[in-house]
Amino acid sequence: MITKQMNTSPIDTLRSFFCQMMPLNANEVALVQQCFNPSTYKRRELLLRAGEHCRHYMFVVQGCLRMYSEDDKGDRHIIKFAPEGTWMTDIDSFFHRKPSRLFIDALEPTTVMQTELEPLVSSFTHSWRLSNIFRVLAENELALLQQRHLETLSSTAEERYQTFCDTYPQLMNRISQSQIAAYLGVSPEFLSRMKSKLLRHPKDVFLT
Repeated sequence: MITKQMNTSPIDTLRSFFCQMMPLNANEVALVQQCFNPSTYKRRELLLRAGEHCRHYMFVVQGCLRMYSEDDKGDRHIIKFAPEGTWMTDIDSFFHRKPSRLFIDALEPTTVMQTELEPLVSSFTHSWRLSNIFRVLAENELALLQQRHLETLSSTAEERYQTFCDTYPQLMNRISQSQIAAYLGVSPEFLSRMKSKLLRHPKDVFLT
């Protein structure tokens, strides 16, 4: 995973991410520079509303994004976070040009490199490496969403908390307990009790 690189430009950070997956030649690096543009978002800025078409595929250079849904009561159910070095989009809305059922916002001041569908698909026709990279990214995203769905159906809150800690260790001290609770599907009060139990009995909490 790419971490913050304060002295590195956003495009260089993105290029480094791609080259860790698969080395790119000079022409492919130029394609990346043509396809992706930097953008910054303020804390709490809404990037996508339910009902809108998700127009951007975003690589987070610095900061953190959140994807969530809202139920009829207005309660938020967090699907994923995207800290530095990870990607954010509503993959179904983006690739199929469908209205989204999700929201995306910035939990912190955030810098991204983002692209739209047309230039991205065009780059695939010129570079099998870029096409392969985004195929892997899409597969990883679908696997993550499937894992989240299965966790919601069959895992205990304690198990979901352990998975959160393993998946987002860099966020433990950056986001609020209410955000973590909304991701786990529990109340902040339940999360607090569960963490207290973990501190008292670290070997037993995930066995109950």
